[in-house]
This record gives sequence, structure tokens and C-alpha cells, in this order.
Amino acid sequence: MQTAFDWDFDFDTWSALASSDPEAFEKQRQDIVNQAIAGAPAGQQQRLRGLQWRIDKVRERSGTPLAACIRISGMMWDAVLGDGGLVDSLQALRDANPLTATQDTVTAPKPRSSASVLPFPGAARDK
Repeated sequence: MQTAFDWDFDFDTWSALASSDPEAFEKQRQDIVNQAIAGAPAGQQQRLRGLQWRIDKVRERSGTPLAACIRISGMMWDAVLGDGGLVDSLQALRDANPLTATQDTVTAPKPRSSASVLPFPGAARDK
């Protein structure tokens, strides 16, 4: 199984491709992302596809690559520091450890809430 760290990333090559042939760059980028998702455990692939979809939508809606980078970075920090994020999960694991927890500090991790898909009137007209 190939992981993201098994291939050599040559920034200069990717940068030159993005400058000279943006369509080829985008196709190769999508191929690499799809390979990474396909290499993930089957139980995580759907969530990874959803995350990549969100990232792609941020990229599409952002006016510049820098704006997209800033928004995607914010998404990452929310996943780390936000409610039910990595920090909360690690805290819950620490508190649940019988060697480090006291009776009044044990708490269950906060569950992630599910989201409802809302219809946006006029969205079909924009296509």
C-alpha cells in the first residue's frame, strides 16, 4: 500500500506544470488525491471523499489560491481546536485513562453533530 510519504514531491516540477499546463496539473492533483483516498482503510474512504469535496468547494469559491489556503487552514484548525476536535478527543482519552483520571474528571468525548443538507433556491439556475 502506497502512502502519501512513499512518493517524492518535487515542488519545482509541480509548480512548473501548474504554470505551463493548469489542466494537466489539476488532473495529476486529482489522481494523487484519489490514489491517497483509495489507499486508506475502506472505513475511512467515504469520510475522506467528503473532506476532499469540501476542500475542492473552498478552492472553487475562493478568489485566489492564497484565500483558499487561508480558509482551508482555518478548517484544519477547527478540526484540531474546535468542539469534538482532536484536542477534545485527546483530553477525553486522557481523562478516561484509569491511571490519570479521577472520579470527577472522566467525561465522554463530545459526539460530532450531523448536518442537514439545505436546499438553496436558485442554485439550479446558476448552472
